Amino acid sequence: MQQQMNTQPHEMMAQPPEMISTKDALYLTDALSWNLLAMKKAHFFASQCQDQEIKQAIERVGQMHQRHYQQLLHQLQPSAHMQ
Repeated sequence: MQQQMNTQPHEMMAQPPEMISTKDALYLTDALSWNLLAMKKAHFFASQCQDQEIKQAIERVGQMHQRHYQQLLHQLQPSAHMQ
């Protein structure tokens, strides 16, 4: 027998919850690690690249991962939710 799927649309949270589960905390730790590693790799590969156009594209990728890392950190700070 097939299970019925929830057909209600997902609602976006206005703000993160005050407390997060252990599973959520582990996922956030992984997401921070993935972004940090991607940022470091992009920086390394950009430094090795001779083609300036490709180098700039790789640097933009690194900057994007840095922004994502910073956004996650900002959301995890308790003071960010008091505003």
